[in-house]
Amino acid sequence: MHAERLPYDGRELIIEGPIPADALSRLILHPDLDAFRRPSEQHKALIEIADLEEGRIIAARDGETIVGYVTFHYPDELERWSEGGMDDLIELGAVEVADDYRSLGLGKRMIRTAFAGDQLENAIVYTTEYYWHWDLEGTKMNVWEYRSMMEKLMQSVGMVWFATDDPEICAHPANCLMVRIGKDVPLSSVEQFDRVRFRQRFMY
Repeated sequence: MHAERLPYDGRELIIEGPIPADALSRLILHPDLDAFRRPSEQHKALIEIADLEEGRIIAARDGETIVGYVTFHYPDELERWSEGGMDDLIELGAVEVADDYRSLGLGKRMIRTAFAGDQLENAIVYTTEYYWHWDLEGTKMNVWEYRSMMEKLMQSVGMVWFATDDPEICAHPANCLMVRIGKDVPLSSVEQFDRVRFRQRFMY
C-alpha cells in the first residue's frame, strides 16, 4: 500500500491505498461525502468494492475520518464497457472530496497514489465523465470549467481523451471518455476495447 502525508492545520492528512476492506471498516466517512448516496451507505459500498478481487479504494483521511476517496472496479455489468468481457479493463469510478478539504489537491494526490509504483500498468483504466454527476452548484463552475478541471485531474496520471459512440457520452458535448493504457497491456486488449468503444462500426 502506498501512502503520502500532507501537512494540514497543524496535523497530517494521510493519502493511501489500495486500502483493504477490513481497514476501511474501522474508519468513518465524512458526513459531507454524500454525492452518490448517504455517507453510511457509501461507506458500505466502499468496503464492498475493496473486497472485490479487482476492487481498489484510495482514500485521504484526517485521523480516522475519510475525507476523500477514489474507486476502481470492473465495469458495471449493465454498462456497455463490460461487453468485451475484459479482465484488464478497470473503471476509475467515483472521485469525491469533502467540501472543507477541496482546496488541497486531494483528488490529484489520490489518483497519483493509485498509479504509483507501476500498480496499474497491466490494465486499461477508463473513466466516463457525465456533466450531470458534477457538483456545478457547489463549485460555482459552469460545465466547461468543470470539464477542464476533470480533464486536468485525469491527465495528471496520463489519461487522455478517447472518442466513442456511446450514447450517454454523446448526449452532451461536455461528457467525455478518458483512458490510460498501461505499458504492459497486450495489443489484443487494446483492439477489444476499440470494439467496445465503437459498437456501431462493427455492426455492418
